[in-house]
Amino acid sequence: MNTYDLKNSKAAVSTVTINRNEFDQKTGNIYEAISIASKRAVQINSEIKKELLEKLEEFATYSDSLEEVFENKEQIEVSKFYEKLPKPHAMALNEWLEDRIYYRNTEKDGE
Repeated sequence: MNTYDLKNSKAAVSTVTINRNEFDQKTGNIYEAISIASKRAVQINSEIKKELLEKLEEFATYSDSLEEVFENKEQIEVSKFYEKLPKPHAMALNEWLEDRIYYRNTEKDGE
């Protein structure tokens, strides 16, 4: 599965209304469509978290004293970038509506 292109995401940053008939058209079942999109949202969230932690680790400064807090300008900029991103569920819904999520129903496929 490809990692999500965060910079070019067309997902909404704020709440938008989605046409229910368009959303469940591929599966014919609203609950199945929600389940698929929610599983993709968990994957996206995991990818974002991993990427963020890797980037923040680059700027980490370790100290023996727990009282000292080091603020690094680069760390702050990275954090701000991730805070401004659309939420993972919005990204997953966008992928779903653009038909970019591969899914299959193993019960119907007979596997």
